[in-house]
Amino acid sequence: MRILLVEDEPNLGAAIERTLKHHKYIVDWVKNGDDAWSYLESNWTQYTLAIFDWLVPGLSGIELLKKLRAKNNPLPVLMLTARDRMEDKVTGLDAGADDYLIKPFGMAELLARLRALQRRSPQIQPQHLELGNLSLDYGSQTVYHLTPEGDKEKVLLTNKEFQLLEYFMKRPNQIVTSEQIRNQLWEMDAESFSNVVAAQVRLLRRKLEVVSCSNSIETLRGLGYRFNLDK
Repeated sequence: MRILLVEDEPNLGAAIERTLKHHKYIVDWVKNGDDAWSYLESNWTQYTLAIFDWLVPGLSGIELLKKLRAKNNPLPVLMLTARDRMEDKVTGLDAGADDYLIKPFGMAELLARLRALQRRSPQIQPQHLELGNLSLDYGSQTVYHLTPEGDKEKVLLTNKEFQLLEYFMKRPNQIVTSEQIRNQLWEMDAESFSNVVAAQVRLLRRKLEVVSCSNSIETLRGLGYRFNLDK
């Protein structure tokens, strides 16, 4: 799941980014509204949630929200602000915010509100994703191999491997390119390495082989990769 974070306070932004990444979110953190709008208009990525601070340089969080809703974009948005007057809350909600969080706040509350937005939004995945003999549990951020005997065997994955497997499981038997994977699973400002996707695919493939899912990720030279259900 990919989140756009718009926050200009360095310490707070870094704390939110660190917390979200720890919980396996992919985070693009920008510090002004103009960069945020460029990210939102980009065709490279698809965001599933956004966190807008009300007061940021360039376009404010409210202005971003209004532009987003003017384009009929249903992206769920959580507003962050130090403004706690009722009139300000009404302004934010009327502009199209889905939720409103007053500073200062605890990271546990932020995560809880994001989970609530996920449950309310039909475009966001359910709590479980099952495909073939693999089950992905979003609640515990765990992947299980389902054995023929009906047992569940935990597959130990890193955050990036979890995200990569989720990406493949949502696109069974489809050919996806390295560029598509990188654009969706790596932050926009991440350093670019030509073999980063290939390296992660190799690591994930090895771990799946341990639980009898060998050859599930097929490399198609010159095309990309395919997650095969019948292998």
